[in-house]
Amino acid sequence: MRPRCLPHPPRPSRPPSRFGRAAAALASAVAAALLAAATVVLAPAATAFADGGGADQSFTIKDPRITESSGLAASHIHPGIYWTHNDSGDGPYVYAVDSRTGETVARITMRGVGTPRDVEAISVGPDDDVYVGDIGDNLNGAWDHVWIYRFHEPKHLGDQTVDATQFTVKYADGPRNAESLMVDPDTGRVYIASKNEDGGGLYEGPAHLTSSGTNIFRRIGDVPWVTDGAFSPDGKQLVLRSYLGAYGYQWHDGHLGAKFSVDAPFQGQSESVTYTRDGKALMFGSEGKDSQVERVDLKEAVPKGGSYTHPGHTSSRTTPGSGGMSSKGNAVVGAAVVLVVLLLFFGLKRRRRSSPRKHRQ
Repeated sequence: MRPRCLPHPPRPSRPPSRFGRAAAALASAVAAALLAAATVVLAPAATAFADGGGADQSFTIKDPRITESSGLAASHIHPGIYWTHNDSGDGPYVYAVDSRTGETVARITMRGVGTPRDVEAISVGPDDDVYVGDIGDNLNGAWDHVWIYRFHEPKHLGDQTVDATQFTVKYADGPRNAESLMVDPDTGRVYIASKNEDGGGLYEGPAHLTSSGTNIFRRIGDVPWVTDGAFSPDGKQLVLRSYLGAYGYQWHDGHLGAKFSVDAPFQGQSESVTYTRDGKALMFGSEGKDSQVERVDLKEAVPKGGSYTHPGHTSSRTTPGSGGMSSKGNAVVGAAVVLVVLLLFFGLKRRRRSSPRKHRQ
């Protein structure tokens, strides 16, 4: 006979969970976005995506194998081609997608690496090497190390297996979650931006990665809660994106400089960002089947005094694929959607807590 179970005693109060803190931080971001964009009026517009059109325009990833595109990087030797990969559970694969058609023109199998765990980012270095960041850790510290894989861009596109090098990575201040990996186009140094609801950090790797030991990444600055990042082709700026927008920083000698605004489209799951190879636009990607990559043109930044500095701040005008919204307009839509989700979540949670629980006797 099964022993009779007594009713559970009342649970002691607990401090807010990590999810609760994340929700609170996200709610604060929503409020800020709504306040900043309160006077913006949105004009509806249809988003156009390339299908056999020009390179480096907005496009849809059509490959049914790519359902969780988590990173994006413009090829250095194949114009109009973008490297991407799935999130966890796919294998040692990287895909080359043609922005003219949205079709996959190559699937690269990396040979010489272990089983990927949570691949979140991709970047191309100054030597045309592709760096793949297996740096995700959704438990925010469960793994005491993560990995970076590196292979040289193939000269000819097509399904193939290439030799790749695996690098072990640890953070000087302990394990953490990250989704952003960037390679400095001048020095070839690798940087990782951690992802945390309370704000992340920018971590600098050693001058040269080693495959024979552990590569220690050290924190050199604070950054917002971000999902991806990219250096401009000339190495003068760093752009980081988040769920509700994007930010830019001047970059000089391995240090973050002045912060500036960047327009970003509102996407269902804001996952990736990269510069076009010519540095004239940013390409923003998202996850999901038939996910969309949207182009946002850059404009020249002119400081006080009128002298030319560098293309960096994004243009407030819409471009094909931008959906007819500037960053403020996208902030309104994104904030509204997230706010509704939060209200529903906490409403259901409160309702469950208030309803009586039945205990088995």
